[in-house]
Amino acid sequence: MSTPKIVLFYVFTPLADPEAIRLWQHALCESLGLRGRIIVAPHGINATVGGDIRPVKRYVKATRSYPAFAGMDVTWSDGGGDDFPRLSVRTRPEIVSFGRPDEISVDERGVVDGGNRLQPTQLHELMADRDDVVLFDGRNAIESAVGRMRGAVRPDATTTADFVDILDSGRYDHLKDRPVVTYCTGGVRCEVLSALMTARGFRDVYQLDGGIVRYGEQFGDRGLWEGALYVFDGRMTTRFGEGGATVGRCRVCASPTDNVANFPDELGRELAVVCADCLARAAS
Repeated sequence: MSTPKIVLFYVFTPLADPEAIRLWQHALCESLGLRGRIIVAPHGINATVGGDIRPVKRYVKATRSYPAFAGMDVTWSDGGGDDFPRLSVRTRPEIVSFGRPDEISVDERGVVDGGNRLQPTQLHELMADRDDVVLFDGRNAIESAVGRMRGAVRPDATTTADFVDILDSGRYDHLKDRPVVTYCTGGVRCEVLSALMTARGFRDVYQLDGGIVRYGEQFGDRGLWEGALYVFDGRMTTRFGEGGATVGRCRVCASPTDNVANFPDELGRELAVVCADCLARAAS
């Protein structure tokens, strides 16, 4: 019986020949019948790959055979290759598109001058010890609309590149002396975001190690997380358990919903939080 799984990982490490890594990863995934998205850049790799659990495990083992990726931290979730339209393996200037490849330095230990890593339990401990902790959502507005950490700052970012302009605008300068904990889906965006914040004078920056995915594995809906997690595949959103809060609101009728779909508005934006009824009416 097939057991579909999706594996998520990233590694920040200097890569002398990203194109060679791209060709190897593409050939490896094709040989195993896997789909997903892989981005390779001079400072590392970012991958989300799905398929039957056996070839996915073989993929992970083969990828770890490359010395620079031997210690990669892998997160597993339900889903499979059918959740992706195809296999996409590309080289880019960055593995996360903040638009500032020259601002980020990496070495064999990862991003240089990033935030202090916090495991989920350590986040709770920090918040118990300090009453001025700021949770800072490192995802786009459409993602945080359907799920977020309770009480988090949620920048109005349409794309990841917007974060640099938002930080440079001074909008959050009042947080520079407070402990700021960045979080994102799997942790990769916060690796960069925390370094960008540190470079801009934020003095006490942390990052949630493993992101929301790792936090949800441990605490589900019993901790700080509320709502659904936006994911970058055919599922669109997923939950950590049954019975959690629904925090998303339909853009048309304002009813509670986790549904995210292509629903262009007058500005031509494609994705929106829209309930199934309103989506069906728009299509009729």
